Amino acid sequence: MLDGVKLEDLLFIDIETVSGEANFDQISPKLQDFWEKKSNYFRNEDETASDVYARAGIYSEFGKIVCISTGVIVKRGNEKFFKVKSYYGHDEKVLLAEFGQMLDRFCTKPSRNLCAHNGKEFDFPYIARRMLINGLKLPKALNIAGKKPWEIKFLDTMELWKFGDYKHYTSLALLCEIFNIPTPKDDIDGSMVGKVYWEENDLERIAIYCEKDILATAQLILRYKGEDLIPEINFERVLI
Repeated sequence: MLDGVKLEDLLFIDIETVSGEANFDQISPKLQDFWEKKSNYFRNEDETASDVYARAGIYSEFGKIVCISTGVIVKRGNEKFFKVKSYYGHDEKVLLAEFGQMLDRFCTKPSRNLCAHNGKEFDFPYIARRMLINGLKLPKALNIAGKKPWEIKFLDTMELWKFGDYKHYTSLALLCEIFNIPTPKDDIDGSMVGKVYWEENDLERIAIYCEKDILATAQLILRYKGEDLIPEINFERVLI
């Protein structure tokens, strides 16, 4: 599987998102109305739009990105290393701009691909939408309008696992378990990111959690290719 994919050509990506504001009362009246309509599809009868506002981070129109973690597999001799850098902060436009500049540099070679778990349905479109909302120019890799399917450089570990089954959803955590990959969910999970951000103001904790996800995604690609995992000691974090 993936015999034609070179590990060094992959940029692993994961994002962490939160609601646009700390609570429902802080958003504009018009956005409140839109969220009322949006949340009407999934909230219970006894819940209000305000009660479920924490879920707004899932939607790019109502949420924002607080962290983008990126990683590459580097070979040194016979060993593989995983080098990670995260872009995070309270100013979404700044972190998106920095990420976009890096992405354009990385994708100068036509063989380069972006890789994420469920990236085609979540991470990649979410990043692109938030860039446009923030008035930023899309990096070439994310500017896919009018491109043919084979011209889009997205590799999705969840899609690969579907093997053409459009109904099948499998979490990264489950795949890590069945492939004996150390789980990245040993501190917080996605449902806790909003609380850690808005109540604890701990961006560093969120970044570390996000980095564990991209390491797990990289390890999953190695399993798909039938190769050995990267030893934990070979994880290298580039600080911003």
